[in-house]
Amino acid sequence: MSQRGDVEPVTEENPAEMASIPAESVPTLKVALLGCGVVGSSVATMLVENADDLAARVGARLELIGIAVRRPERARPDVPVDPALFTADADTLVRAADIVIEVIGGIDPARGLILTAMEHGASVVTANKALLAEDGPTLYSAAGEHGVDLYYEAAVAGAIPIVRPMRESLVGDDVQRVLGIVNGTTNFVLDKMDSTGAGFAETVEQAQALGYAEADPTADVEGFDAAAKAAILASLAFHTRVSSDDVHREGITEVTAADIQAARDMDAVVKLLAICELVRDDEGAPTGVSVRVHPAMIARTHPLASVRDAYNAVFVEASAAGELMFYGKGAGGDPTSSAILGDVVAVARHRLAGGHGPKESAYADLPVVDMGLATTRYHISLAVADRPGVLAQVASAFADHGVSIETVRQRMLTDDDESRASLVIVTHRATDSALAATVDALTGLDTVDAVVSWMRVEGA
Repeated sequence: MSQRGDVEPVTEENPAEMASIPAESVPTLKVALLGCGVVGSSVATMLVENADDLAARVGARLELIGIAVRRPERARPDVPVDPALFTADADTLVRAADIVIEVIGGIDPARGLILTAMEHGASVVTANKALLAEDGPTLYSAAGEHGVDLYYEAAVAGAIPIVRPMRESLVGDDVQRVLGIVNGTTNFVLDKMDSTGAGFAETVEQAQALGYAEADPTADVEGFDAAAKAAILASLAFHTRVSSDDVHREGITEVTAADIQAARDMDAVVKLLAICELVRDDEGAPTGVSVRVHPAMIARTHPLASVRDAYNAVFVEASAAGELMFYGKGAGGDPTSSAILGDVVAVARHRLAGGHGPKESAYADLPVVDMGLATTRYHISLAVADRPGVLAQVASAFADHGVSIETVRQRMLTDDDESRASLVIVTHRATDSALAATVDALTGLDTVDAVVSWMRVEGA
């Protein structure tokens, strides 16, 4: 392992005092930045403009030695650094650094560059949720082998400090459940559909106009982004390796105005939720983990229901700590950079002190259970014939598959057709497989015109 960063720290806590120390007496750590998009530009700006404060907090100066980009010749007037720092040679750059910040995203070349950096003794700070969710164990293994740090607070929920509490603050507790809104685009869309009555397509266009959604919003609205974050959260919460492929994923493209109204009728809102739960047997022993992302109704009394616009929040339930909620901006250049710079300060301090941050904890090695075994409540809307015996047939279909009914509401479908009616049923907790079997049975009843919609109900 390279010993470039093995320097004696300066302990002054005041930036003015730091500035008064002769430059040759202040140790320096070399920082390489991979990527200079919205987040990378903000990181570079903060490294330069806050250099004295960061030096005082770390005990060493953080010298930005290069920024790897595809087109180094392109003018970037909003980034206050020497244009000579831009380079297309990312491989050479990471070999010369003490700390590498990766914000290019995706799987490759990010994975290769991170592994090269670690092989040459650099600690790594990344915001790459996709890579961590797909191949986190490889990165952890390389960090351990080469005695460096891997930090990734910005990979989940932007500026919200959730990764470090899960890795450190709650590591002595037993986390039971993590329930989160971890994608700002989908939260904005669903919030506006609820508050304004607008349709899905219209609201996505509004999100794009405001910069909350990409030109191609697939990763957000189909749940891929949230699934990667759910995999990371589940891995941390339950000390088990969970990849994005393990996560059951449903997006919000099928959520309709009728679903939003149905939630409103039961004093709830619709949110895209990342849900990570510990599964236990009848004796209370952990037998697996359930990890899923899907739209769900959640009561307006639940703290997550009040999360508006493009904000994120993560609700954690732990045995000793009880219920905790982490809330804030989940994306954007400055909020994400805040999380990244916090990680940079942490790994820089470790290099100076000769220590390291937490490594991967996967000792529990629990299986990820099939979505069919996940349990929750359900809201089902049926179009039925309005005649005697219909409710008994419907109730029998639920009972035959072990799904207990909590409430039933009936209303006429139209004022001019008294022969048809709508049944709205909310169930007690049941498995997803039992609900699916019930829906199949309902569609086979001659008294049921259609299963108009069904949605999971969380938070209770």
